Amino acid sequence: MERKTTRKIREMVHTHKIPAEFTPTQVNTALGINWAGTFLPKHRVGNPSNSSELFIRIRKGLYKLNTITQGETYD
Repeated sequence: MERKTTRKIREMVHTHKIPAEFTPTQVNTALGINWAGTFLPKHRVGNPSNSSELFIRIRKGLYKLNTITQGETYD
């Protein structure tokens, strides 16, 4: 699920359907989900659970894609 969701977020940013710096609410609305508020922090750079680091937290409630993720390509 993570790869599919992250791919969709990347596509939405690339096509300007959500801004490059986005909130969980924007992701929820764009993707028709209700769990971005837990997904984004779980996969942010420096997360305490050592999950994949797919997003950078700019400030509380605002994220952007981590363009350098090991072993992941989304082209």
